[in-house]
Amino acid sequence: MNDRTSGQTLSKEVLISLRKIMQAIDLHSKSLNKKYGITGPQLVILRELSEHKEISVGELAKTVSLGQATVTGVLNRLEKRGFITRRRSKKDQRRVLIRATETCKKLLEEAPSPLQETFLNQFEKMHDWEKLMVVSSLQRMVVMMGAKAIDASPILATGPGGSFNEQY
Repeated sequence: MNDRTSGQTLSKEVLISLRKIMQAIDLHSKSLNKKYGITGPQLVILRELSEHKEISVGELAKTVSLGQATVTGVLNRLEKRGFITRRRSKKDQRRVLIRATETCKKLLEEAPSPLQETFLNQFEKMHDWEKLMVVSSLQRMVVMMGAKAIDASPILATGPGGSFNEQY
C-alpha cells in the first residue's frame, strides 16, 4: 500500500467513524422517542429536575448547559404532558420554579440514561493521555469542518433536519 492509498483509506475511516457516531446519536434519539415519547434533551432536563425539590428556569438552564429560551420551550412541552409543574416564587414573582411530578418520576424509573451519560462513563475510564488525544482530535475536526463558531451544548441528540431546537 503506498502513501496515497494509505491516506485515502484513513480519510475514509474517519468519515465512516463520524457517520457511525451520527447514526448512533440518531438511533438513540429515535428509540427514546418511540419507547418513551420524550427526546434526549427532555430526558436530561427531567433527570436534572428529579435531583431537586424545585429549581428556577435559569438555574436549570445553567445546570444542563442549554439556553434559557431552549429550556423554556422544552418545559412548555413537558408541562403539557404532565411531567412538570411551575409556580411563581413567593419571594420574587419574576422567578418561576419548576418541580417534577409523580408522572415524571415514574417515567424516569423506566427510561434509560441519556446517551451522553453512557459516553461519559466510558470516557472517564480512559487514561488521561487517551482523553487528551480524543479531545485534541475532535477539536481539530471541528476546525477542519468550519464548525468552530457553532454554539453547542453537551447533549447528544438530533432533531428533524439536524436542527436541535425544532423538536426539543
